[in-house]
Formats: sequence, structure tokens, C-alpha cells
Amino acid sequence: MSVKINLSEKRNPLLPEAPKKWYANARSSGDTTLRMLSKEIAARSTVSPADTYATLVALTEVSIEHLAEGKIVRFGEFGAFQVSVGSTGAETKEKFNYSMIKTKKITFRPGIDIKGMLNNLKFEKA
Repeated sequence: MSVKINLSEKRNPLLPEAPKKWYANARSSGDTTLRMLSKEIAARSTVSPADTYATLVALTEVSIEHLAEGKIVRFGEFGAFQVSVGSTGAETKEKFNYSMIKTKKITFRPGIDIKGMLNNLKFEKA
């Protein structure tokens, strides 16, 4: 299997007069649902698909709670999730207020298994 890519022509925003160049964009080949994952996991273990699904739903709920507490949620060799924020700057610490936080997102840092998969990816044009 390989990841399909599309090519798109883009201008460099830092050098608007420079000629446009072509860049690769990964193209999705579909979705995998939690239910589908639970069936695949169950097929590789002695746990039923229903029990696996219930466990994955609970894992999602518990992970959200821990992320909301500011914790890093680590999934072993898979990787880690954590909350990250971006804000506008304040002239002093005292002048900073929480309304200056403009972006909130979840950051994923891949573990060794995901990094290994990335290092071995093959590509083809869509």
C-alpha cells in the first residue's frame, strides 16, 4: 500500500515575486471508524468487538478528561497527545489576560512505532 498524493502549485508568501513551485499534498483514501477499529482489534485478540468498542469509547472519554486537566496522554509506543495554545503577546506579564489566547489545539507527538511507519511510507501520484 502507498499514500496517494496530489500536486498543487503555490507561491512562496515570503517571496511573492518568486516563481510558483509544485508541492505534494497527501490525499485521504477514506475513513476508519471506531467501530471498524474495534472489529479489527477484536479479530487479533480474545476480546469481543462489543467489549473492544466499549473500551475504546471509554478510552476516548478518559483521555478527554485528562487533556482538559492539562495532562499529556501517552499511548505507549504509539505517541502522546497534549493541549497547546497560541496567543497574542502582552507587553508585560501583568497585562496578559486569557482573552489573548487565540488558538487551542491538540498536539500529537508520534512514538517510535508511528515514526517507523512514516520512515517506510511509499507514495504514488493520485
